Amino acid sequence: MLALLKLLQSIFATLHSEGTPRQVAAGLALGAALGLTPLVNPHNLIVFALLCLLNVSFGGGMLGWALFTPVGFALDPVFHRIGLALLEAPGLRSLWTSWYNAPLMPYTNFNNSVVLGSFLAWLVLLLPIYLLGRKGITIYRERYASRVMQSKLYRALSATKLFDIYRWFRPE
Repeated sequence: MLALLKLLQSIFATLHSEGTPRQVAAGLALGAALGLTPLVNPHNLIVFALLCLLNVSFGGGMLGWALFTPVGFALDPVFHRIGLALLEAPGLRSLWTSWYNAPLMPYTNFNNSVVLGSFLAWLVLLLPIYLLGRKGITIYRERYASRVMQSKLYRALSATKLFDIYRWFRPE
């Protein structure tokens, strides 16, 4: 229950942040990589570094990670089929051999069908996720943000967040 409450707080904080819809959507699209692909891979370290270094919404990235993790697990069989088809393609065999023999390429885990398939799927979905995210955030902020901020749920979540901050600084 506490995790769900924290996720809702994070969603509201990201949607109501000062970041532009473009920044939030870019963070969301980058965070989708963390959710769609297996986590312990060098490309995710690069994505995380980009979230920290670029002028994108870090909260949007964490939101994308949270939203796309269940999608990634659900689509693992599809990613496996995509990656396996690419790894077994006769025309690409020399590419995979040269990559595997290159100094750093074996650490990418692209010889794993799920890693390769999910990474390719993320690359294909990167632009649609960004565009849909930008449009959705713009619509939300124009039409619904003021009503949501006046709702009892939002006030309760905001009060909970204030209580969390109070607990950090209260004397023991």
